[in-house]
Amino acid sequence: MDSLPGVAVVTGAARGIGAAIATAFVESGCRRLAITDILSSELTNLHQSLLTHFGSLGLTVFSLYGDITSESFIDEFITGAQATFGRIDYLVNVAGVSKPFNRSIDVPSSEFDFINNVNSRAAWLCSRAVLRVMLSQEPLPSPDSEQDTAATTTGPQGSSRWRRPPQRGSIVNVASQLGIVSRPGASAYCASKAAVIGMTRADAIDYSKDLIRVNCVCPGLVSTDMTTSSEGVVNEGLAGSVEIAPMGRMGDVREVADCVLFLSSWRASFVQGHAMVVDGGYVIN
Repeated sequence: MDSLPGVAVVTGAARGIGAAIATAFVESGCRRLAITDILSSELTNLHQSLLTHFGSLGLTVFSLYGDITSESFIDEFITGAQATFGRIDYLVNVAGVSKPFNRSIDVPSSEFDFINNVNSRAAWLCSRAVLRVMLSQEPLPSPDSEQDTAATTTGPQGSSRWRRPPQRGSIVNVASQLGIVSRPGASAYCASKAAVIGMTRADAIDYSKDLIRVNCVCPGLVSTDMTTSSEGVVNEGLAGSVEIAPMGRMGDVREVADCVLFLSSWRASFVQGHAMVVDGGYVIN
């Protein structure tokens, strides 16, 4: 994986997919990281673990525990990250929740609001706060420009050496396969993740001219604390999803992290407004 210069911000980072993404950024050379989660002890553990393993390489971590549905907390977190590092180059909105599956008539409005506040509204609030920072900063130079500009290498038909355009920032939202297709008893969750995909596409249109890319990943059933028991058994009601996917297995959090890092990286410089499905083939079956 290519080195990722700059500053990364990851929400919902304490465990599962979020922790895998935060760790993957650091493993790929990112040395300035801001993380948040409502799980304070798990967030502290991740912070300390990253410093233990990568502190000698110059890693700096800014972490802040809090409620991602609070607009004032988001402003505090993003302001703190900017004050600490001076800029923000990558945002990954991971924070998300689910509830037991029920038909709409059996779902109280408070539960619908909770799911959508965490899964879609919080992602919008975080994106808005980070976009304001990104718009105020100079783009990172293309990694191609760091190579020998005097090189005589030419492209097809003798053209001059091609360089990727600069990037002012990248946002990757974590949606779900259930934002693309639906399943019984999940109207609130499906609505929240479909909203994330729609927001991703709209922001991609709005900020392309500002050299900011906005994409999302749509994971399928991935082995996390939300989907499996402490014994590794798939939670009731989810086993059928594993059988539907042609690959016939659950995903690993690191497989989702790989896709997030690709979308964040220069390798995805022409990828904009994309909803990348990472589900073992669930939605095609």
